[in-house]
Amino acid sequence: MLRRELIRSTKWFPYPNTTTIPKTIHRMKKTAILAAFAAFAVAAVAEDKIVIKGSDTLGAKLVPQLAEAYKGAGNSVSFEIAAEGSSTAFTALLEGAGDIGMSSRGIKQKEIDALAAKGMKQVEWLAGFDMIGVIVNEKNPVKNLTKEQIKSIFVGEVTDWSEVGGPAGPISIYTRNTSSGTFKAFQEMAMDEKDYSKDAQMMAGNEQIAQEVGKNANGIGYVGLAFATGEGIKAISVEGVELKAENAKQYPIARSLYYYTVEGKLSPAAEKFVKWATTSDEALAIVKKVHFIPAK
Repeated sequence: MLRRELIRSTKWFPYPNTTTIPKTIHRMKKTAILAAFAAFAVAAVAEDKIVIKGSDTLGAKLVPQLAEAYKGAGNSVSFEIAAEGSSTAFTALLEGAGDIGMSSRGIKQKEIDALAAKGMKQVEWLAGFDMIGVIVNEKNPVKNLTKEQIKSIFVGEVTDWSEVGGPAGPISIYTRNTSSGTFKAFQEMAMDEKDYSKDAQMMAGNEQIAQEVGKNANGIGYVGLAFATGEGIKAISVEGVELKAENAKQYPIARSLYYYTVEGKLSPAAEKFVKWATTSDEALAIVKKVHFIPAK
């Protein structure tokens, strides 16, 4: 009875045909080889990644548009762009967390020293030029302010619009935060390096300042040239000079914009991009398109 049951069970669970085993193993090996080759091929054509960190002035509009144009020209790269203020550019370079740093100010001596302490040396690339526009609400009749009036407003000495030729009303000040290169540049160029008013409201970026001033009839702030037009705002003249690119040499609050890299640490892909971004006719046309002033 037991032998009959065993024989019956083999009809349901037959022993494998040993003549098929070598063929099966061969097919498995061939599949594994093909899979490995495919994985290698994918890795070989994988995109290079370029990490760019720093200035909101550069990173909010200009650099993303440059990145898209660069990829559109057939370059197989991907970009990670973080626009959180110029100071973060140098932190990223120091920590090896970025290939390219964006800055709306020149590098500080303490940042040079911090890099040197780690055996690093910065390389400076001129991204273009900018003008910092003083903006007010479009309903505000004030059209021009002197640098002295601007300083008095932003340090908190002048607190009502009637003191500078406007209608009576408390002045609401909007500034960038302390990690911003624009924060420091405006302080140096328009405020004689004096401290901002304790009542100034700090914003994360140019667009946020423009939005707040556009909503507040008593608002005043400053933004890069690329952000000086928008709903509810207008740029005023400074010392009688209008905020126009052609007036850059006469405008009292103008500055240079930079990319920074670390000597000997730049990947071939990142080096190719930064050279293209600072010298090519296509890139310089984009710089002009977003209302910056090309380096050439």
